[in-house]
Amino acid sequence: MATLRERKTYRGQVLRVLYEAVEGNRLLGITGARLRRDLHIPEQDLAAACTYLAGEGLITVDWEPGNTPAMVTLTHEGIRLMEAEEEETAAGPAWSPGHS
Repeated sequence: MATLRERKTYRGQVLRVLYEAVEGNRLLGITGARLRRDLHIPEQDLAAACTYLAGEGLITVDWEPGNTPAMVTLTHEGIRLMEAEEEETAAGPAWSPGHS
């Protein structure tokens, strides 16, 4: 089983890959197989990350038998979170050491 740090990393990776793949369109999704291929994470850890993110209301998941994500899509809240992160990254730090 993954450590807490790994689980948090997997969740962030799922959101980023999904956001980039669907370009912020909540009508689009990607398959669980593509997520696994793109992220190179164990199936059990992908399922756990998707379950957590769905519980937080950030994604929706259609499940295949065996607890495998078939299709994953961002929710409105998931898109808002990722857009806020993108804006924060684009704006850069408000202040950095050595600059007055």
